[in-house]
Amino acid sequence: MPVPQSRGLVSRSLLRDNAYRAIRDAIVDGTLAPGERLNDTDLVEWLGVSRTPVREALARLEQAGLVRTKPGRYTMVSPLDVRAARAAQSVTAAMHELAVREAMPHLTAAEPAAMREANARFADALRRGDVDAAIDADDAFHDVAVTACANPAVRTVLEQFTPVLRRVERLRFSSLSGRGSVAQHERIIALCEAGDVEGAVAATRANWQTLLPLLDTALLDTDTDADTEADTDERDGGPGRGVTRR
Repeated sequence: MPVPQSRGLVSRSLLRDNAYRAIRDAIVDGTLAPGERLNDTDLVEWLGVSRTPVREALARLEQAGLVRTKPGRYTMVSPLDVRAARAAQSVTAAMHELAVREAMPHLTAAEPAAMREANARFADALRRGDVDAAIDADDAFHDVAVTACANPAVRTVLEQFTPVLRRVERLRFSSLSGRGSVAQHERIIALCEAGDVEGAVAATRANWQTLLPLLDTALLDTDTDADTEADTDERDGGPGRGVTRR
């Protein structure tokens, strides 16, 4: 399995969480592609940790829908699954709507200003074609309401389901269609400043619904191809290269 060239990225503190984030980020940014076989030994070498935090991270990633395991056969990066992504989109959108609704009574001038600054960085990143920077800025934009609502359950749910959508967001922000989010963000800001709760919630919903067309097109073929590859490995009686046996 190909792994990033850097080594020893994970500190000794919070090994489990850091290993999870490192592998998760490699999956969502495409370093570890859908259908890629994951090998404990390779991951241990890359992260500079023992097998235990790696296996715990893989178990957590499986729960999040980013890793698929067939005991004794393979551990692999999950294909882009339409149904899982749709479910994640629905839950994620609902959480962001709830965050805006609960945040609105507590907003000061600082929150719209922070959203506007993040949206400016977002627009600049899209112009430069920097998908990673665009995602970071988009996260910062939406995180303003998540922080302001002060509802820990919202953040917990988002941390579980957002990674499933991250690969879809990368597709959107790498295309011209992603630029429509800049204007949508500005509308959300304006409605927040006007104190229009229902309007801001509706605009937030519309913003997250922009991912739906991608779920109807790009993901279906990828999921079918990856499933076919996995089925072929099983029929051949072997897990393929780079398989983690447990």
